[in-house]
Amino acid sequence: MGHREYLAEAAQLATESVENGWGGPFGAVITHDGEVIARGQNRVLLTADPTAHGEVEAIRKAIQYLNPDAPTVSEEHQNEYTLELVPRPEGSPDVLPERARMLQGCSIYTSGAPCPMCMSAIYWARIEAVYYSCDWKATEEIGFSDDFQYEDFQRPPDQRSISLQQMYPELGAQAYQAWQDKPNHHPY
Repeated sequence: MGHREYLAEAAQLATESVENGWGGPFGAVITHDGEVIARGQNRVLLTADPTAHGEVEAIRKAIQYLNPDAPTVSEEHQNEYTLELVPRPEGSPDVLPERARMLQGCSIYTSGAPCPMCMSAIYWARIEAVYYSCDWKATEEIGFSDDFQYEDFQRPPDQRSISLQQMYPELGAQAYQAWQDKPNHHPY
């Protein structure tokens, strides 16, 4: 299979989501070494979960596929599967020398260009390539626009559309210190 077949499958998943009333026309396929390891479809209307986008659903399924011991991974197995520590890629701005591999080596194919939430999930998952069929303009033409989010993210926190303010930093600092003090904390 190649790019066209993977995108066709993502589009078919998206169409199925619409036809079944599960959500918008968004589907995703994740591949690794030329094999489809996960599929996802928008299920926002099915679940009433605003994070149930096709890309996020596919990422969750890829993690399940690659971590046969999940949902619970004991500390002695934290350096296996997608949590295996790997060196920081050359040129990376990461502050740590190594992190969990996550979905490095994987690609994602989507029916539409990812929204900011999905794109963030793709970054956190360390997926190496994104291929999409419909662009942001086509997505906006059917009633889904993310422009306001991209614009809002560029504003200072006190000028954003959602109130964003720091309060009682000493409370969160306790948990941060617990992480720092844990001798075997696993960077992900």
